[in-house]
Amino acid sequence: MTPSLKIDFVSDISCPWCAIGLAALEQALDKLKDDVTVQMHVQPFELNPQMPAGGQDISEHLTQKYGSTAQQQAQIRDTIRQRGAEVGFAFHPSGRGRIYNTFAAHRLLHWAGLASPDQQLALKKALLVACHSNSQAMDSPEVLLAAVAQAGLDVTRARNILASDEFTQEVRQAQAFYARQGIHSVPAVIINDRHLISGGQPVAVFEQALRQIATTRA
Repeated sequence: MTPSLKIDFVSDISCPWCAIGLAALEQALDKLKDDVTVQMHVQPFELNPQMPAGGQDISEHLTQKYGSTAQQQAQIRDTIRQRGAEVGFAFHPSGRGRIYNTFAAHRLLHWAGLASPDQQLALKKALLVACHSNSQAMDSPEVLLAAVAQAGLDVTRARNILASDEFTQEVRQAQAFYARQGIHSVPAVIINDRHLISGGQPVAVFEQALRQIATTRA
């Protein structure tokens, strides 16, 4: 019998390492496609839940939050760009410019997950591209709805969600759940509610860990 893996990918749209981690995880899963069955769920995490509308200059934000210098930030961007290229994810050449509140995007992702895990994943990937490849404003309804359309979801329904507070409670509950589980940084990849792989790991690391977990369940 083929082992099954339930994967909860806990992440934030504004996290560049989440884009890298998701791309690497998908490549690892592709290598295992004949050996396991997989159901992936995207779960919410906010790096900056207090971020106001309109966002903040990214360099200013990183200096305030981490105390990093402009030179250190440039070095980190180069590392992220290189790691992204290794897994086929293109980051904007000059970075994002600003960082935005992502709670509305998480509400849409929750709704998408109710419709279809595949469409939820497609929406997540479209949002990551909008944020990190295209440097778009992730609190803009137009940007979010364009990602919804790209994922093949109902744009009218999504617009109504954005105009309301629908799914606010559900997202808050999910965030609180993962905080209670000790998830304080992302990406966090939780396998079968038991095994944790932290960070934007290389493809080989994900593949080895997934094979080991699948073998244990076989």
